[in-house]
Amino acid sequence: MAVLNIAMVGSDELAREIAKPTDQRDVHTYVHKETVDGEARILSLIRPAKYPERLRPLLNALSAGRAGLIEVNAVDATLGETLVAFASAGIENGIAVLKPPQGEWIDESSIQSLFHQAGLVNWSFVKADGIELRNALYSIMEHIAEFLTTVEELPLVVPIDQHFNVKGIGLVAIGYVQSGVVSVHDEVKMLPHGGTGSVKSLQVMDDDVNRAGAGDRVGIALRNAKEESLSGTCLIVHPELDDKKTNTFRPLALEAHTTSEMDLSVSPFQKKNLEVGDVVHASIDLQFNVGRIESVDGTTYTVRWETPLLQRIENSPAVVVAQLDSKPRIMGHAQLSKID
Repeated sequence: MAVLNIAMVGSDELAREIAKPTDQRDVHTYVHKETVDGEARILSLIRPAKYPERLRPLLNALSAGRAGLIEVNAVDATLGETLVAFASAGIENGIAVLKPPQGEWIDESSIQSLFHQAGLVNWSFVKADGIELRNALYSIMEHIAEFLTTVEELPLVVPIDQHFNVKGIGLVAIGYVQSGVVSVHDEVKMLPHGGTGSVKSLQVMDDDVNRAGAGDRVGIALRNAKEESLSGTCLIVHPELDDKKTNTFRPLALEAHTTSEMDLSVSPFQKKNLEVGDVVHASIDLQFNVGRIESVDGTTYTVRWETPLLQRIENSPAVVVAQLDSKPRIMGHAQLSKID
């Protein structure tokens, strides 16, 4: 079952032209499912309903998204911040829809120029038609199919954004599989708390499955796990393994940073320079960590985090860096190296 998660900034009306709503929390989700040659393929829109008032829902959508969709109603500061956010999150493939208010007009060439300035050079412009938009998104799915397959070969990382107890089932954790594959009977570890458990069952799109891969929004029923292990920010991974008999070694996929060296690539629309003492926010794998800058050397910063930031040891995505009192709030993207 192929899944393309699409981070979307736009209206509920446009989202419903493409897919059916499934969840209406801070981040609204919409799903369209088709079966082609006996194989299901799914478009999953992730729309931060409270953006631009709140930045974190947008960053969470970008963290889970592999493609983008932006509805352009006007040329304003919100559009500029949106473009910077998508570019900083590395959303290289996406669709723009021009939809000005009735009686108004937007120059497409000017908008294309803004997209290119922000770094979104591979995005296409499609009219606001549900069928055309679905076809364009499926084209993106085909274009990045090899990449989506490669992500499943990486170590397991599942950020958890909901958990609860279900009568007759027990403790269930829900999140997007960012990389790797989780299967029934797997032993798993919950970071940063360090609790462990085993996978009792899995659900994807309300169907019981034996495995869930990168891109799936999965419900994981856990056996022998404690609810406090899922509190706050939690990421599920496979535990480390060192079996001398079979000569099998598997390290943890994540390492915890309390202090990092941050090499920042500043966004093209950002004019503010960060200074010692400034507070920043880092978004990676659905985390939203607060840090304070302790030293500055050009575009390299030492940042101490209020709570440990978990970063993949290999193949880590870029960290989106924000400062909430800046305009735009997105500073750019960064690579982190662990100091402590």
